[in-house]
Amino acid sequence: MKLFVGLGNPGGKYARNRHNIGFMAVERIADDHGFSPWRGKFQGSVSEGVLDGEKVVLLKPETFMNLSGQSVGEAMRFYKLTPADVVVFHDEIDLAPAKLRVKQGGGHAGHNGLRSLHQHIGPDYARVRMGVGHPGHKDAVPGYVLKDFPKADEDWLDDMLRGCSDGAAALAGGDAGRFQNAVALRLNPPRSGGGGKTEKSAPEPKAAPKEDAPEDDARSPLQKLVDRFR
Repeated sequence: MKLFVGLGNPGGKYARNRHNIGFMAVERIADDHGFSPWRGKFQGSVSEGVLDGEKVVLLKPETFMNLSGQSVGEAMRFYKLTPADVVVFHDEIDLAPAKLRVKQGGGHAGHNGLRSLHQHIGPDYARVRMGVGHPGHKDAVPGYVLKDFPKADEDWLDDMLRGCSDGAAALAGGDAGRFQNAVALRLNPPRSGGGGKTEKSAPEPKAAPKEDAPEDDARSPLQKLVDRFR
C-alpha cells in the first residue's frame, strides 16, 4: 500500500497558488483513475483507489502547509505505514518551471510543508519535486509561492499534471524512472515524422523530339535536278 500526499493550503483562495501544485497533482490522479470521492479524515481529505494492483490512498492535509506533518503522521499510524510507503508531491522553487524530479529522502530546503513532515515522520519519504521556478531573491519566495500560476504557465502545468497521472501506477510500483518518463512524454512529446528528410527522385530525362521520317521520293533524277534550280 502507498500513501500519496499532495501538499497545499485548504480553501478556494489558495487553489491555484504555486504552493498548491501538490494538491493539484493528487486531484488529477483521483479524477483520472476513478478513485473514491474525497472525504474528511486525518485532518485532511482522503481518496482511495487501486493503481496497477497496488492500493493507494491520496491525502490532502488541510492543516495549512506548515502543519502538514500532523495529518500525514496520523494517516501513517492508522494504516501502519513506514516513510518508505509515502510519496509527497510538492512545489519546488529550485527547479525551473515545467521540470520535475523524484527524490528519495534528503533535507527540506526550507520548505515549510517538508519541514513539518520531517518533524513528524522523519526525512526518509519519497518526494516528487514539481518545479515552479524562483523569484530571484529569497525574501520574495513567500509572496511568490502564494500567488496563482499565470496564464502563460497553464499549458505546461496541465501537461505536468497529466504526466503525473499517466505515471501514477509506475510510481505506486516503485518505478520512479518510468514515472518521470511519463511526465517527460507529456511535457516534451516526440515530434511526428521522425525528422528524416525524404529524398526526391531524379527527374527522368526528357525524350528527344522525334524527327519526321523522310517520305519516299518518287521524283525522277531529271525532275530532282530541275527542282534544285527553281
